[in-house]
Amino acid sequence: MRTFAMKHAILVFRHIYTLKSQILLFDELNLIEPILSALKTEGYTQPTPIQEQSIPTILKSKDLLGCAQTGTGKTAAFAIPMLQLLHNPHANTKGPKTPIRALVLTPTRELAIQIEESFKAYGRNLPLRHLVIFGGVGQKAQTDALHRGVDILVATPGRLLDLMGQGFVNLRDIEIFVLDEADRMLDMGFIHDVKKVIAKLPAQRQTLFFSATMPDEIQKLANTILTNPTKVEVTPVSSTAEKIDQSMYFVDKNKKKDLLIHLLKDKTIETALVFTRTKHGADRVVKDLIKVGIKAEAIHGNKSQNARQRALTNFKAKTTRILVATDIAARGIDVDELAYVINYELPNIPETYVHRIGRTGRAGLSGSAYSFCDAEEKEYLKDIEKLIAMKIPVAADNPYTMSWQDLMSKAAQIPAKGKGGKSGGSGRSGAAKGSGQRKPERQPNLSGARRTPSKTAKRS
Repeated sequence: MRTFAMKHAILVFRHIYTLKSQILLFDELNLIEPILSALKTEGYTQPTPIQEQSIPTILKSKDLLGCAQTGTGKTAAFAIPMLQLLHNPHANTKGPKTPIRALVLTPTRELAIQIEESFKAYGRNLPLRHLVIFGGVGQKAQTDALHRGVDILVATPGRLLDLMGQGFVNLRDIEIFVLDEADRMLDMGFIHDVKKVIAKLPAQRQTLFFSATMPDEIQKLANTILTNPTKVEVTPVSSTAEKIDQSMYFVDKNKKKDLLIHLLKDKTIETALVFTRTKHGADRVVKDLIKVGIKAEAIHGNKSQNARQRALTNFKAKTTRILVATDIAARGIDVDELAYVINYELPNIPETYVHRIGRTGRAGLSGSAYSFCDAEEKEYLKDIEKLIAMKIPVAADNPYTMSWQDLMSKAAQIPAKGKGGKSGGSGRSGAAKGSGQRKPERQPNLSGARRTPSKTAKRS
């Protein structure tokens, strides 16, 4: 009798486990075959939590409010169901010419390009046309594509308003509107442009609103443009990914270059994304690495769009080992199986630390984040550890290490110049005047679905 009961319990457990496992497959989300086939081609089989929650809601043509940090699979969460909905006949057509059916508004060029690439990958088996438009490049290629007809338009606010003003873009037939990275739009001063775009949208539409954080102004905007939205919230921004191995290196400011080169002697670090606070700092790090034979490129706001895209492409292809970026790219770089992020300089905004290290440990893989802290950055470290509610382990196994006591002693010798960006303790106003620090760039995220890891990928 006991043996029968045990066998029965095992069968029940297996049945429950099988059901749970099946729920985590894209096949269970009622997606059409062309999209499922594209996902398999990309190597995607399991949806992330935000995809599992968002896709069914979006497929029902309901508004959605998504609050998710970087690396959660947000882009695929809206791109996949949008492609399926747009595969159906147009709902808002008012004339013979095929109109723009969906608009995705995002703050930066890098994000816009990567979102359009996602639509291209997941919609490879569908006849839908998509286009990305952004400033910093000539508009003719973009206007020519618009003239030929576009179903899905991915855009940054400035270029979109420019082309709308010239009569190249009309939003009256939009069925689905996506506002991505709404909090970055606010931080970068784009919120008024966003409101101008929204004013040109039809009242009858589906709206998908995504933001990593929800400050009051963003919450108010969401309340005005969403209708009975379903709210999806995955991992608060203050929670760093559990699979990221974090290490803090106390080091003299003048020894950071030597420490970085020392760490990169480890050949298991095939590629690494290095963050600095300023454009000048990024260029300096690249020069230092090239001098010792390490292939490196920088990506920041002073680089042309073509140069930025070329550097990112080289990094993804691993022809460039080190990509050095300012915070403008902290939420805009999406690289499969990136195992290492290095904070050459700590960010003066604690949330930025989370977004930076969120470039690794994505899609079920593990990753490592190394951070350098000099005497002038000790206040930044305190703010970061307060936000993430943990002490970051200190790494002392290197020739350039400093103790916390040495760091504090050195900090005491530095003339008081404010907290280098703390205004009323908020830490959001850039470097303090007279601090000798260059003003950091504003930082703008993205990720696809959970990829089946390759055998060489770093795992937990």
